[in-house]
Amino acid sequence: MAGKFSSSEANVDYDIESAVKDRYAAGAQAAEAALCCPVDYDPKYLKIIPKEIIERDYGCGDPSKHVEAGETVLDLGSGGGKICYILSQKVGSAGNVIGVDMNDTMLALARKYQNPIADIVGYKNTYFHKGKIQDLALPLEKAQAWLDLHAVRSIEDFQKFEAECDRLRREETLIPDSSVDVVVSNCVLNLVKPAEKKKLFGEMYRVLKNGGRCVISDIVWDEPPTDAILNDPKLWSGCISGAFGEVEFLEMFEQAGFYGIEVLVRQEEPWQTIDGIEFRSLTVRAYKGKQGECREHNQAVVYKGPWKQVRDDDNHIFFRGERMAVCKKTFDLMTDPNGPYAGHVVGVEPINPVKAEDAKSFDCKRVAKRHPKETKGQDYHATTEAAADCCGPDGCC
Repeated sequence: MAGKFSSSEANVDYDIESAVKDRYAAGAQAAEAALCCPVDYDPKYLKIIPKEIIERDYGCGDPSKHVEAGETVLDLGSGGGKICYILSQKVGSAGNVIGVDMNDTMLALARKYQNPIADIVGYKNTYFHKGKIQDLALPLEKAQAWLDLHAVRSIEDFQKFEAECDRLRREETLIPDSSVDVVVSNCVLNLVKPAEKKKLFGEMYRVLKNGGRCVISDIVWDEPPTDAILNDPKLWSGCISGAFGEVEFLEMFEQAGFYGIEVLVRQEEPWQTIDGIEFRSLTVRAYKGKQGECREHNQAVVYKGPWKQVRDDDNHIFFRGERMAVCKKTFDLMTDPNGPYAGHVVGVEPINPVKAEDAKSFDCKRVAKRHPKETKGQDYHATTEAAADCCGPDGCC
């Protein structure tokens, strides 16, 4: 079935990584229009960024719009540093911005302006590292330093190098677990080899703090690419052959454990159409933090609409206007004012809170409405007067 095709199933007969590396190394030295979609960035953040970086920026969206002051942000495939330098201004002196890229030429371009830009804004909060975005634990520059001292001439030598890489991942981790608030990327995930895309999403999940989020802009297709497209090195490095299926892209987040997955921007007109297949930009936001125990605290949420009912990624069903029974973990996620569900539901707390030590296990697989007595209490028989502030000069509510 065409709709079941996955980019991870693609078979190619050339070195994807080399094709990408060579083209982007060239793109760092001379601008190439074919590597990017038109993107409208906030001009106030571009004023301090050198023309050399702006001309050699390749992307298809602006994930920086969805980052707040004080946050620690990781940019996957940071290239010449344009998004990082925009983010540097947005997060301010209390925040940090980390760029990871495997291309030495791009890294050199980004690092070239670190101090001049820091002098302009009044602080230095950008850091650029060499690494693979699908292996964010391995500091490639330290691995290279080991290779410079130890020649690899045999299988035994290679095994020693692998052991050193494992040690570096474990003891000198490039991006530690649960260390960043936001992961952003701008048209880079598609460049990762198909067999490593699942690992890539796992790495994004690993480095995020609980409650953190991804905001990713990338290219998706509406129909599976032809063999001719998949076996064209220029189209791979040009963000076409490695593009995700539009539904597959969202499913990759879900399979990695994210929740609250939302399409923020879907490019109306295709960026490119090849053999009748449309390729367009999609910007997606997804959150980490739904894992944990399900405990009964007699809480409920009321879905406000407009749909008659909705279902989340864990198959909880919420009927419009109904009190739906949820565990405390789900309640907290659904009612978080900074979370993906803000404004869509109303939280209903019990009159008598349940102590953590008294909370029983809650079966999140069931779909159940919450009787008002469960939140008010079985012995609740209060009678109250009408609220004094209900009436005003224009009449009563």
